[in-house]
Amino acid sequence: MSPVRPLPLAAALAALLSCLASAGAAAQAGCAAKSGPQTAALVELYTSEGCSSCPPADRQLGRLRETLGPGALAVPLALHVSYWDAIGWKDPFAQAAFGERQRFLVRAGGGSTSYTPQFFVGGGEVRDWPGTLARTVAAVNATPAAADVRVAAALTPAGTLSLDAEAAARTADGTPVLYLAVTEGGLVSRVLRGENGGATLGHDDVVREWIGPLAFAGGRTAVRREVALPAAWKRERLGVVAFVQDARSGRVLQAVAAAQCARS
Repeated sequence: MSPVRPLPLAAALAALLSCLASAGAAAQAGCAAKSGPQTAALVELYTSEGCSSCPPADRQLGRLRETLGPGALAVPLALHVSYWDAIGWKDPFAQAAFGERQRFLVRAGGGSTSYTPQFFVGGGEVRDWPGTLARTVAAVNATPAAADVRVAAALTPAGTLSLDAEAAARTADGTPVLYLAVTEGGLVSRVLRGENGGATLGHDDVVREWIGPLAFAGGRTAVRREVALPAAWKRERLGVVAFVQDARSGRVLQAVAAAQCARS
């Protein structure tokens, strides 16, 4: 019997993407996801390694999928802000853009103060997060989705991460925009200075790459991007998130997540 010859890498990737594109509503296969009729709750944690009260919130986010139980639809994101960096420890995962987004969500909700740790679910702040996070997620899940979102990703022959996403708004109200995020889990950091000096911290769902806002035209949008993957990023721990948000109110209309997007 003749040996089976493996497909060339490009052909294998094309076959994989073709298979993923046929996935059913709300199903995930490899690194692809398509939203369903319920609204998935986008759970955003604004945090910092320079903040002594943040580690419990980081752990809460890392356990989110387990603590919410079966049937819950939640898409967690850890966004590390940079405004704590000046007090003694520079957070290696922080980006100034995340502080700007946090301020937008605060203003959209009628507030005036950004702080850490601060949780938002579906674009709205959750203050008593230890006690009400699960109920807030359930309330978001109970609402029909106002948008449809699909996202797929694959490692290219050049070693970049190719992202492909499309979205459609189901409502004519508001100003929908699309966001993409590349996340990494299982991160461990030894903090040497600042409020957490001497501690070893673990992080999951940390946003590494942020793309958007991407405007809609005629109620729809589509995007294809390639993201460079620094050597320090663990390929097997990367995921991709896509979500649609009202640019005026901050309300998240729908979100999807796909994991293990860059297996080597």
